[in-house]
Amino acid sequence: MAGDVRMAELLVAFSAVADLGMGLPVGEAARTAWVAVHLARATGCPEPEVADVFAAALLQHIGCTAYSHEVSLLFADETMVKRTALETDFTRPQEVALGWVPRVVRESAPGEKLRSLRSAVLHSRRMTDGYQLANCEAASVVARRLELPDGVRTGLLDVFEWWNGGGGPRGLRGEAISPVSRMVNVAGYAVLFDRLGGPDAAVTAVAQRSGGYLDPGVAAVFARHARDVLGPTGAGDFSDRLLAAEPGPRPTVRDERLDDVLRVFGDAVDLKSPFLHGHSTAVGALAAGAARRLGMGAAQVALVRRAGIVQDVGRVTVPTSVWEHPGALGTDAWSQVRLHAYHSEQMLARCPALAALAPLAGMHHDRLDGSGYHRGAAAAHLPMAARLLGVADAAVALRADRPHRAALPADRAAAALRAEARAGRFDTDAVEAVLAVAAGVTGTRRARPAGLTDRQVTVLRLLSRGLSNRAIAAELVISPRTAEHHVQDVYTRIGVSSRAAAALYAMQHGLLAEDG
Repeated sequence: MAGDVRMAELLVAFSAVADLGMGLPVGEAARTAWVAVHLARATGCPEPEVADVFAAALLQHIGCTAYSHEVSLLFADETMVKRTALETDFTRPQEVALGWVPRVVRESAPGEKLRSLRSAVLHSRRMTDGYQLANCEAASVVARRLELPDGVRTGLLDVFEWWNGGGGPRGLRGEAISPVSRMVNVAGYAVLFDRLGGPDAAVTAVAQRSGGYLDPGVAAVFARHARDVLGPTGAGDFSDRLLAAEPGPRPTVRDERLDDVLRVFGDAVDLKSPFLHGHSTAVGALAAGAARRLGMGAAQVALVRRAGIVQDVGRVTVPTSVWEHPGALGTDAWSQVRLHAYHSEQMLARCPALAALAPLAGMHHDRLDGSGYHRGAAAAHLPMAARLLGVADAAVALRADRPHRAALPADRAAAALRAEARAGRFDTDAVEAVLAVAAGVTGTRRARPAGLTDRQVTVLRLLSRGLSNRAIAAELVISPRTAEHHVQDVYTRIGVSSRAAAALYAMQHGLLAEDG
């Protein structure tokens, strides 16, 4: 895996993760990028802007996890809500009332229909505003951390702005909206409705949204070229052709920077629930330290660290309400959970540069006695790298709050891991190596970025956990007004305006742990 990797390969691979997080078929973002690039060239965009359109189309939904926690408080399956919202024209009240609301209720689980109806009627505006802000800001942060051009970042910030000024989060209108997002939005609706009903449906849907959601000039260009740009997208796997058509200058990621790039995507997936923030990075670091302690070579240590960082990207396929369920999971929910490792493996296998990580990611819940998932592989088929990942994943989870229990103290977590080893599920050497590394990092303290005080870091942690201003006030024994002041001060210092972006900042700078 050493050597330079094309950034486009990584963007295509992780765009598939975002597709699944939105409830869309894998490859939807790749098809959108193809159409958007052709539209950009047809409208006369300069080539650097075409390259920005390419990247922004692939990352359009990378912030799909940013508001999942909040939406899951209103609906049992936030993925279904996102998917149905994409297909709804919210500029038409009749379509919302007679289309989106009944469909959300109809597609909800039998025991959730009344709650879904109440949430759709009473809270849809608040949910929409919150989702737009969190998604756009998180996606823009991802682009910044990936060191993509300003045009990509701005395009992602504007991806929910409407031509008529009715969108968000900034309420921009017309030409004030990034041309990158205007291309991506037309392409996105074209691909969506082409999949649902063919080219005629795509042309109709884009025309219906022209002047409302969409730039009428770009919509008119699409209408003239619809069959030319949509025709190739329906035939077979599209990712390889898209990579061949990537606009210049085709940036690459050097091997020494690959960890940082993978962390960006691991952090974005961990946004799915406050209980998961920072999990992926912590697993990667702990597993790599244990691998080093066991005498593995540098290449194997890097492999273990990288696999740990991205082993849970398949979490996006499971509704957040399942991850945040406070009690025992039922059969259906448990079946979804068991498949997340499979989806991680499949997503990573799509990228040649990450293919070596795929089987390890798929094995991180397998156990030596064959009782794990998703394969049910036993000792003979579990290399030490996979054994370390499984122990590190469990160790990090035990030391963190979860919906069904509080974080365990270090001694109880260690006892639980050793008990699993005695029962034949964990490798004893892996357990002892992970515990030794974990003991060595306990008590370390990171420098405070952005001039944050200890109190502000505490507020940032509480905010990242999804606590409201009132709940933060109760936790710190201060007034809600004072808590609101602290929250706004933290937002100002770190340059964000949503809980999701604040959580990404905290993950990036290692500020979530009490000793961080």
